[in-house]
Amino acid sequence: MAKGSMKLGEKILFGVVALIFLFAVGSYVMLEVMRAHSDKPLYQVNDHFDFTAEGLKGSVIFRKQQCTSCHKAVRNGTNMGLDLDGVGSKRSFQYLYNFLKNPEATYEAVTLDHGPAPKEAAYVAKLPEADLHALAVFLSELKADRGSADAPLPPKGKSGFIDEMIKVWAPGSWKSEFTDVRKEDKANSKEAQSNASTK
Repeated sequence: MAKGSMKLGEKILFGVVALIFLFAVGSYVMLEVMRAHSDKPLYQVNDHFDFTAEGLKGSVIFRKQQCTSCHKAVRNGTNMGLDLDGVGSKRSFQYLYNFLKNPEATYEAVTLDHGPAPKEAAYVAKLPEADLHALAVFLSELKADRGSADAPLPPKGKSGFIDEMIKVWAPGSWKSEFTDVRKEDKANSKEAQSNASTK
């Protein structure tokens, strides 16, 4: 056997690694080509925002204070911290404002980067009152579409998955204690249609 030639096992291993690499590169190129030639986004967008003047002011403060170095909002920033897109559907304006002023008291737990100094983002609580208000408005206007992972309510209409999960995991007492908001939506929709037709 010549010196420096590869054994059969090494050739197979090298071939497998090369195939994985080629597959990864090919997949990336294919996704980029699809994204460039498509009118629709590659992934479903489940959040939205319609900013007021105060919310726009808050978005500028959010960027200027470098909150995007840890958080993602308006699909911009990093995922080092909590992704804030859709947070306005989970939390009220008052909760967000209180959190910005005094994070650990509002959150009722020790936070990683907020709270008493010398934490990295503790400076947020020391911002002027008007800036905190604008930031809270901005965050409260980051909404999630109903049925998305960030939304507090299930999707409208029938969902076989949700129905199966309720059937398997929900206690029987839930049916007498709680109502299905999807059924309420259907009733409200029918009522709105009958009201519209009588006008």
